Amino acid sequence: MVAPSRETAGSRSADALLLACADGDEAAFARLYDEIGRSVLGTCLGVLRDPDHAAEVAQEVWLEVWRTATRFDPSLGSARTFAVTLAHRRAVDRVRSVQAQRDRDQRVLDASGEPEYDVVAEEVEAGLETEGVRRCLEALTPRQRGAVVLAYYGGRSYREVAEELAVPLPTVKTRIRDGLLRLRDCLEVDR
Repeated sequence: MVAPSRETAGSRSADALLLACADGDEAAFARLYDEIGRSVLGTCLGVLRDPDHAAEVAQEVWLEVWRTATRFDPSLGSARTFAVTLAHRRAVDRVRSVQAQRDRDQRVLDASGEPEYDVVAEEVEAGLETEGVRRCLEALTPRQRGAVVLAYYGGRSYREVAEELAVPLPTVKTRIRDGLLRLRDCLEVDR
């Protein structure tokens, strides 16, 4: 005769404990918790990634296990599966709830119409940077400026710039490199 595996024996034991919980046996509930509690918490943690949220959801799951133990049917699955499924569903619900709250908060913030201080500062800074780049572009030689503008503002590759300007590729690379170095130096002076 083959001895039942530890997992199978544990599953049967957990099943019997959950059935006893359905009859209101608090001691069976405590033993069930000891037997499969790590699986429930691990499932919550796997979904939520936050130990505090996972512990809170696991607590809700155990309350639900106690309340819904009468719905457990061992022919449909094990007690471990029953509890872990509840844990997974609760954890996913928590993720959705947190995301929905973030979305609501963002809609309220967007509807307020008041720009954040950082947004205004960033817009002013971007405007100043744009003006500085324009001024520094004007300081480049016409050949450097033409190559840099085609490559970076025109979105062209070095080869396309060379074809458009009808100059060799190495010449374009040199013009762009020298132009970018001059731009960097000019922009550093502005800071």
